[in-house]
Amino acid sequence: MKYQSNTAREIFLQRRYGVQLGRRYVLAAASVMLIGVLGCSQISSNSERAIAESPSPRTEVPRINQPMTPDPKIIAANTKFGFKLFTEVQKQDQNQNIFVSPASVAMALAMTYNGASGSTQEKMAQTLELQGFSLEQINSTNAELAQLLTNPDEKVKLTIANSLWANQNIQFQPDFLQRNRDFYNAKVTNLNFAANDATNQINNWVKDNTQGKIEKIVEQIHPNQALFLINAIYFKGNWSREFDKNQTTDLPFYLPSGQQKQHPMMSQRGKYRYYETPEFQAVSLPYGKDGKISMYVFLPKENSSLAALQQNLNSENWQKWMGEFNQRQGLVRLPKFKMDYDVNLNDALTALGMGEAFTDKANFSGMGKNLSISEVKHKTFVEVNEEGTEAAAVTSVGIVRLSAVQEEPPFEMVVDRPFFTAIRDNQTGSILFMGSIVNPT
Repeated sequence: MKYQSNTAREIFLQRRYGVQLGRRYVLAAASVMLIGVLGCSQISSNSERAIAESPSPRTEVPRINQPMTPDPKIIAANTKFGFKLFTEVQKQDQNQNIFVSPASVAMALAMTYNGASGSTQEKMAQTLELQGFSLEQINSTNAELAQLLTNPDEKVKLTIANSLWANQNIQFQPDFLQRNRDFYNAKVTNLNFAANDATNQINNWVKDNTQGKIEKIVEQIHPNQALFLINAIYFKGNWSREFDKNQTTDLPFYLPSGQQKQHPMMSQRGKYRYYETPEFQAVSLPYGKDGKISMYVFLPKENSSLAALQQNLNSENWQKWMGEFNQRQGLVRLPKFKMDYDVNLNDALTALGMGEAFTDKANFSGMGKNLSISEVKHKTFVEVNEEGTEAAAVTSVGIVRLSAVQEEPPFEMVVDRPFFTAIRDNQTGSILFMGSIVNPT
């Protein structure tokens, strides 16, 4: 698809801000994306220099006087994709802690989507719930969303960073690279993948953009590696009203097996946005001065289970539930926790319909020649304590060159000794004649 990035950028930079509609969708999407479970030119130089790097490694879409609002339909699509992805990951790790960032995965795959063509593009759009949206709409919304999410708050820090690490020996479509620079503020680096420090350069970027919470995403670079597209998100938010450490005490926490263990539980009374059904209780715990971002905690009732709740986790129910919260006095006890999580998303994304992108049938001609996705890796970190929440996520989409079909060398067959022969009707498979020739005359 031919894309006029400058014109599109001018269009989306001029959009006016719809306060009520935009904020509502952004808050819902940010909650599920950031709180994972419940809470979306040619490169051929022989040097290792960075080309056209962004002035800052973090996404900072230029500020304008009238802020923008992302397309709510695309925000809703991202939310739907996030719940689908979580459901597939949960199937892999049943009864295990899971913490993912749909926002990070969606952003990394959106950058990759800019290079997809044909049926690969169609299947990626289906998986990402982006059918019917133009590339301009998708890219513009992601740029606008980055601006809104990274608006400063003295008690909340949220940064989004994107990068492309390209094998210096492989050519990529200039339009593909430019779109990722323009809309995702991606740092594009031309790298000698055979260099001893190539993985360190990539992983140092990851470490820097997650405040050291995730130290590496690339373990090794294979000979056919062409490109890494990486998104990093870092979040640190203080609760709007912090928990009193003196109220934290060890109390029972009941495991899925029915066993219990003593665990530090934070406690607080106050007025919260709260929602309750016969199946679960839910509370919104806001961060920062204005509560733009919240952690939503859903607790199944004792007569229900997390598995039953997860069966109802989808974007439709999520949107419905978000409209049901009301202010109510109450007591909240929340466990302190800290965890790292990593997962290979190939199987989950294949189950969601984009398996072609991982095969030799992949079509990323908008990116370059003979390319496919080798691996989508995802890592997260989260810590919840009395002060607030710190979380980080990195998603890496590895792109490899497809093995070229090797043409076999010409053969020589000198029939100069006894041989067998047959005459066969290839339509029916009938052998009409056969024989051995030991002495031709």
